[in-house]
Amino acid sequence: MSSCFADHFSAAASDYAQYRPRYPRVLFEWLAATAPALDRAWDCGTGSGQAAIALRHRFAHVVASDPSVAQLASAARAPEVEYLSMVAERCALRDRCVDIVTVAQALHWFDRLAFFHEVHRVLRPNGLLAVWSYGLFQVDAAVDPAIGRFHTRTIGPYWPADRALVDAGYGGIDFPFTELPAPRFTMEARWTLEQLAGYLSTWSGVRRYRAERGADPVAPFVDALRAWWDEGGAPRARRIEWPLAVRAGRLS
Repeated sequence: MSSCFADHFSAAASDYAQYRPRYPRVLFEWLAATAPALDRAWDCGTGSGQAAIALRHRFAHVVASDPSVAQLASAARAPEVEYLSMVAERCALRDRCVDIVTVAQALHWFDRLAFFHEVHRVLRPNGLLAVWSYGLFQVDAAVDPAIGRFHTRTIGPYWPADRALVDAGYGGIDFPFTELPAPRFTMEARWTLEQLAGYLSTWSGVRRYRAERGADPVAPFVDALRAWWDEGGAPRARRIEWPLAVRAGRLS
């Protein structure tokens, strides 16, 4: 993999901050219980800070880094969170200074060999690395097949190649840490169809489709769902689920 920063999201930073789902509280409870201490966390590839803001309720200090200045500008602020613009493979942290490193929905964009070298350098003894991803969401058996076709057929040719690692739940990635079993976690949201459209518009594949074809694939797809989603003609919020795939390991 290249160590160059491929910026897929800066142009949609405000949408990313607004429309991306939030990770479940129980995930961060488990991370805090599994980490060797609760002094400092490094959230790498933080984007607009969804994980960093949640980590600050468990860790005294959170360093949240991303090479995209636009993403960081859209991130929520908190006194416990320090945002830094830097790439995952060369961070400005001193040796042995963090208890946990987290990567939320971003590991597939990294040069993993170089990043794992940095993790080994900055983690304290027995420190924890936790990475997670979420793939295609689920709503209801009545519309999930259409969602799958949109993801795989309509947008499929426009996903960056590394997106396949997300669909595989990061399975098969060489993980040079003492791996720990992780519980099953699920993200949930209740969204209107307009909120779903906002989320779909943050997909890197959708953005590439629009750029290459000069057309919007989201609008006709959302229109096709409307009769079912907004039952009775009134806007309705539907429950959506994203299964999380978590890999975690200790520095041994």
